[in-house]
Amino acid sequence: MRHDGAGVFKDLPTPFNATRYHSLVIAEDGFPEDLEITARSDDGLIMGLQHKTHPVHGVQFHPESIASEHGHKILENFLTLANAYAALQIA
Repeated sequence: MRHDGAGVFKDLPTPFNATRYHSLVIAEDGFPEDLEITARSDDGLIMGLQHKTHPVHGVQFHPESIASEHGHKILENFLTLANAYAALQIA
């Protein structure tokens, strides 16, 4: 999988191997303008996205799986983003 190196993919090599347990995909036809694609599989399918203005991130694979590389770092990045957003809400 290839990614943009930002958000949940910060400080990760690209490409890396990620595991899906299904054939569900996000369609590009009608893809919302307020979302941006952050990762794609080798065959071009959308594997990651984020909202352009809200703290919303999503992946279409299983970072928690032992078969996915760098899963701990992806989850660590997500928690860092969530904690930063929470700190802004408190301030």
